[in-house]
Amino acid sequence: MSNTSETRSTTVHSVDRAISILQVLARRGAVGVTPISEELGVHKSTIFRLLATLEARGLVEQNSSRGQYQLGYGVIQLAAGATRKHDISVTSRPISMALADEVGETVNIVINDGAETITIDQVIGSAEVTSVNWVGQRSPLHTTASGKVFLATMRPEERRHILDRGLERYTEETVVDPEQLEEQLAEIRELGYAYSVDEHEIGLAGVAAPIRSIGGGVIAAVVVSGPSFRITAENAAELAEHVLAAAASISERNGFPKAE
Repeated sequence: MSNTSETRSTTVHSVDRAISILQVLARRGAVGVTPISEELGVHKSTIFRLLATLEARGLVEQNSSRGQYQLGYGVIQLAAGATRKHDISVTSRPISMALADEVGETVNIVINDGAETITIDQVIGSAEVTSVNWVGQRSPLHTTASGKVFLATMRPEERRHILDRGLERYTEETVVDPEQLEEQLAEIRELGYAYSVDEHEIGLAGVAAPIRSIGGGVIAAVVVSGPSFRITAENAAELAEHVLAAAASISERNGFPKAE
């Protein structure tokens, strides 16, 4: 009986460590065994053993040229399963498809996770030049239209906690001054939508609006994204009308009352 309990405890401990490894790779990208060992405080031989198991199941893969490990395609399968179960991705899909057809641009459904956004669903528009597949990818809140929607609508103390930690610059257009960003967020609250261009990647622009739950809280954002030569300051407001309408429809499907 004692041996069985010890075996179960060891197994649970190994599972916990394996999950921690996946979280490190998700956050840091390709990384070697030594940095993982140092971050988790686990001996390198144990990390090697767990990585071998994860690699055998397709959850991690090794970059042979650099001896580093990164998340494998097995994680994408798991993420796809989670996406199918996610109510927002299910309820938003027909509306996202209609929006992509209307505007001809790529439509993303994005959720907030701490100081980052995660894209959980995407519909590619009809335009010849489109943005890349963002499903599963993370972006800092302060660099994207969807992220600014979340920042603008979260509690002030929660927002200050994120801004006070420092804002990383990704391009020359990235807003890294907290006070300047606060001014933008106030305007977003007034307009009801966010527009960003060249702030996360040069040449990429987006317009986003909040998706609300039955209680009115912002649970996701719908984003139209594309090249900055097509989504511009001149047509952002017109594009926002379509995005706002789509966000309202998705929110209504989630139980949020329809505006009179």
